[in-house]
Amino acid sequence: MKPHEKRAFGRSGLDVTTFAFGTAPLGNFAREVEEENAQAMIERAWDAGIRFYDTSPMYGHGLAELRLGQALRWKKRDDFVLSSKVGRRLSAAKRSEIDFAPWKNAAPNKMTFDYSYDGAMRSIEDSLQRLALERIEVVFIHDIDRFTQGEAQPEVFKTAMEGSWKALERLRSEGVIKAIGVGVNEWEVCNEALKQRDFDCFLLAGRYTLLEQEALEEFLPRCEEQGVAVLVGGGFNSGILAKGAVAGAKYNYAPAPKHILEQVMKIQAVCQNHDVPLPAAALQFVVAHPAIPAFCAGTSTLEQLEQNLEWFSVPIPPAFWADLKQQGLLREDAPVPV
Repeated sequence: MKPHEKRAFGRSGLDVTTFAFGTAPLGNFAREVEEENAQAMIERAWDAGIRFYDTSPMYGHGLAELRLGQALRWKKRDDFVLSSKVGRRLSAAKRSEIDFAPWKNAAPNKMTFDYSYDGAMRSIEDSLQRLALERIEVVFIHDIDRFTQGEAQPEVFKTAMEGSWKALERLRSEGVIKAIGVGVNEWEVCNEALKQRDFDCFLLAGRYTLLEQEALEEFLPRCEEQGVAVLVGGGFNSGILAKGAVAGAKYNYAPAPKHILEQVMKIQAVCQNHDVPLPAAALQFVVAHPAIPAFCAGTSTLEQLEQNLEWFSVPIPPAFWADLKQQGLLREDAPVPV
């Protein structure tokens, strides 16, 4: 498997690389990334043949879009696919008036949720200005899940289906954008959205990994049947599948509980028996599903990016996947690389 390998992005007519460059770290998520390092990572990804880039107004209050656009505006526009998101509006403000957490030294914009029709339209216009690019191919409705919205989620979801979706559907029908979707942390929300509206794609964070395959029950089969693409992010489950079961390992943005640590230790034992790096298995497992053309990974350093690209290409013997299933560490119906 190669990170620059091209695959069809569902029924959208777009072709994307199996490795997608995620830009949340470029928004200074939890730590500051120097400008020269941000630009160097984008250039290294480009040199590696990566042609799929995902961003969002949320990432660094617009900083990630600014940085990504600065690098990509010098490339031939037809050579890459770009995705961004709607659901949050940005407005200039004094830094003293802004709660930047968890972003460090982000762009001086206040951020508010807005899933209305007009809000989505304005959000896309604003993103295009920050990017200084003429178009965005893929647009996701961002964070309409329980993880983000809490008790307000049902009402937020309804507003997004009646507001944001109608705006994106209009732009898709006019050919302004090529694919529309939802980007969340819960496959159940994606599944419900697909039942209610005509979506081309989804960005699912952390819910289809070596540790979690519940999406195989209903959501992923529905996507496969309808030709809907799923871009998976968070394939390391916030870090534990990259670092392993070590002290302080994170799972879903928090310290990993005991049962997760024990599960990862068992997977690591199989990895050791077959001389397979755990992160390589985590990356390659995700894109083995026919509905998942790409894995979206964000990195904070050039070294992390180089490591991810290397893990994507590590040969993994079929016996490794067979052993995981035999030991009950992977669902029997989970597709694996061949």
